[in-house]
Amino acid sequence: MADDPLLARHDGRQSGCCCPPRLSFNFPSPAVSFRLKTSVWSELGGSVGDLGTYIPIVLALSLVSSLDLGTTLIFTGLYNAITGLLFGLPMPVQPMKSIAAVAISESTHLSVPQIMAAGLSTAAVLFVLGVTGLMSVLYRFIPLPVVRGVQLSQGLSFAFSAIKYIRYNQDFAASKSLGLRSWLGLDGLIVALTALLFIILTTGSGDDRPPQDPSAPRRPRRGSSRIPAALLVFVLGVVLCFARDPSIFGDLKLGPSSIHLVRITWDDWKVGFLRGAIPQIPLSVLNSVIAVCKLSSDLFPAREEVSTTAVSVSVGMMNLVGCWFGAMPVCHGAGGLAGQYRFGGRSGASVLFLGVAKVFLGLLFGNSFVRMLGAFPIGILGVLLLFSGIELAMASRDMGSKEESFVMLVCAAVSLTGSSAALGFCCGVVLFVLLRLRELEGRAQIPFFARDSDRDDAGY
Repeated sequence: MADDPLLARHDGRQSGCCCPPRLSFNFPSPAVSFRLKTSVWSELGGSVGDLGTYIPIVLALSLVSSLDLGTTLIFTGLYNAITGLLFGLPMPVQPMKSIAAVAISESTHLSVPQIMAAGLSTAAVLFVLGVTGLMSVLYRFIPLPVVRGVQLSQGLSFAFSAIKYIRYNQDFAASKSLGLRSWLGLDGLIVALTALLFIILTTGSGDDRPPQDPSAPRRPRRGSSRIPAALLVFVLGVVLCFARDPSIFGDLKLGPSSIHLVRITWDDWKVGFLRGAIPQIPLSVLNSVIAVCKLSSDLFPAREEVSTTAVSVSVGMMNLVGCWFGAMPVCHGAGGLAGQYRFGGRSGASVLFLGVAKVFLGLLFGNSFVRMLGAFPIGILGVLLLFSGIELAMASRDMGSKEESFVMLVCAAVSLTGSSAALGFCCGVVLFVLLRLRELEGRAQIPFFARDSDRDDAGY
């Protein structure tokens, strides 16, 4: 079994019996979780690595569904700081994308109570899967090529969206692309392409991981790779915000938004669960828990693997608290982790910096901060999102056989064309099982009295 190219690495991800693990918590030390693994500038650069997905979705929900941006900034900032402490790595806090897509894209938009009901329903499912250990059982038995297919599809989906952000003007409130972006202007193609070239020249391919072979020489990092490229590009975007529309200064109002409980009716629960939670739950299980845990073990091989139980419970607890106060439903996304790692995030300090900034802005400007986000250059967001997507997609490059690659690519193709990670996942699992049955059938056809040389040729 260990020689099977499809099963070998999958079986090695977690060992032990099939029984759900007992739930236990060891509260980490802040000195350990927030200890800098590189430089403070690298961690600061990594802290903005996931904003390419965060800002467009938050902005769209604020404009279309009247989501309170100040409340969302405060709660997601606290989530960033707490998850950085608990996991000790740049664990992202991302919007629940399927709920957001339903809320802003369909003809009948979801109201804030319906969005919160969808987030609470999804959170309850993930919390139960986590505390019962069922999430760990799922992670143990899902084939690695299927996980890679989900990661590849999500990464390519981010990259495709990023290219649209760069090439076309965007109307996030209507969730559609407009005409071609002009070359000139403060949000023109020249600005976006300059940011793109700057990041490539300063960070290269972004791969500073140790070689698989310990005896192999490790290429020294170039001095330019220490530049916080993403942070500088993001600061450029902030400067261009005010240069494009100086009236933003007058529209920003000091003081936080008033935080209050959201009243959710029975109809809100019904609509939120049917339209928002049902499509979100499989995406959260696959991309927010399973793919995140696998990606964390790929990016940080020297540390203990992140527990699926802890990640699942974390997603549940965040939303079971924040959604009652109107904070955007969130999860931990593999794309966000890839983006923060790509731009230098290596410890919990990276998301701590981001969390402090969010809480500060939420308390200082409240919901009026949406005025500034609305003027942020979309081309620059596209550049940041492009590198996040490519980094996530490159996690699939470790498929070592044609069979593994076949399962992965079919899973990714179905996920992309069907716009459903759950559909791609199901197709990948079915294909994996069919290949196993075909192999078992081939073994059964070898006669017992066959010569040893024939059995050797068959792989026995």
